[in-house]
Amino acid sequence: MSSSPSDPTLERHFKGHRDNVTSVDFSCNMKQIATGSMDSCVMIWNMKTQMRAYRFEGHKDAVLSVQFSPSGHLVASASRDKTVRLWVPSMKAESTAFRAHTATVRSVNFSGDGQNLVTASDDKTIKVWTVHRQKFLLSLNQHINWVRSAKFSPDDRLIVSCSDDKTIKLWDKNSRECIHSFYEHSGYANYVDFHPSGTCIAAACTDNSVKVWDIRSHKMLQHYQVHNGAVNSLSFHPAGNFLITASSDFTMKILDLLEGKLMYTLHGHQGGVSGVAFSSTGEYFASGGSDEQVMVWRSNLDSAEDSDGVRLQHQTTVGCKAQPSFSSHPRELRSEALCEPSEHFNGRDSHAAAHTRGASRSVSHSTAATPHTHGHLGSSSSSAQRPQSRASTQRPPRVAAQSPASGGGVPPGLASTLEHIVGQLDILTQTVSILEQRLTLTEDKLKECLENQMEIGLHLQRPEEA
Repeated sequence: MSSSPSDPTLERHFKGHRDNVTSVDFSCNMKQIATGSMDSCVMIWNMKTQMRAYRFEGHKDAVLSVQFSPSGHLVASASRDKTVRLWVPSMKAESTAFRAHTATVRSVNFSGDGQNLVTASDDKTIKVWTVHRQKFLLSLNQHINWVRSAKFSPDDRLIVSCSDDKTIKLWDKNSRECIHSFYEHSGYANYVDFHPSGTCIAAACTDNSVKVWDIRSHKMLQHYQVHNGAVNSLSFHPAGNFLITASSDFTMKILDLLEGKLMYTLHGHQGGVSGVAFSSTGEYFASGGSDEQVMVWRSNLDSAEDSDGVRLQHQTTVGCKAQPSFSSHPRELRSEALCEPSEHFNGRDSHAAAHTRGASRSVSHSTAATPHTHGHLGSSSSSAQRPQSRASTQRPPRVAAQSPASGGGVPPGLASTLEHIVGQLDILTQTVSILEQRLTLTEDKLKECLENQMEIGLHLQRPEEA
């Protein structure tokens, strides 16, 4: 018996970083992959075989986030050295740097038109910049702890951010107002992003969960408790049907959002997985982790969705090395992995090649393990009736009838009290922000008065001298 042809497969893996890989991203044409690392370097990997990688050195501390511009002509990187750098992804390694924040910059994200950047920092602020002049545009200041991640919505009108203050905030970019705050009770979100439709957001949380909210009704749509460690990153498939998550439990999970089910568990990294990203078409996804490796996988999700017009219903575990599945009664199939030899930067760490060449793939089918969800982005009973068109995959998700509070474990009275306290803290933060603005205005007025007095004094001195 052989595994399904639609299972994700490991295509390539790259080794060249000297410390944890923190972030990964594809160029729009899928010819290059950018990665950031705790080794303070940005690396550009070429998908074409026999083309060498580029190592960009310029940051003075760990690089925590990288992203290609929509055109693919620039790469932005955010660092613990408080700066953001914009690189040209070529051999020359040309870059410009600007001091973006007064503390570690944890996240950088391009707007859809490539004209602006949004950054998130440990200085508790989110800032928006112009790309070509690196000019500061605006600051969003209501978080009361480190801000981990900030992203533009697909139409660039909204920004979503998550913080160690246990809130996820939705902002209107033009008015600079916080539209809504989503509250976390058992942990905080490490990473947050918009669904391709722009109607939902997903958060990767430290309490091992993945949560999906509707930004119009402000209700939780889904709550997946499928990892055994903190969830560090996530990425939506461009069609909007699937979500991939990366966790400190050494695994990645692919979730079927329309059915509200766990589809795949992927093993491959020999340590926590820090970053994951789909390519622009969804054909591939890349991952990076604490084992210093970058892995590129073929997703095969289009074939899983479209073959015979039937959506894949089973949970499958895929790995580079055979490892126990989370399923209770798995049927395992082992075969030689169809992995190409690893790509090394300057020939380093040849032991990784043996790891991949000798790898085996384990596939288990089970109905025993299912995620805890608070609903579906689409009705599970209607999968046979859904037209198999690209347009249908991006329709606005429906809110499930089941209450998002169920199974949360927090008494309603306590939740209400906590929300009230957080609301009061928000008001205090806003008050402090207003006071700071008024102080700035007062300082400006005083400066004007002093300049006017000096000018008057000079005018008075001139007649006396004459």
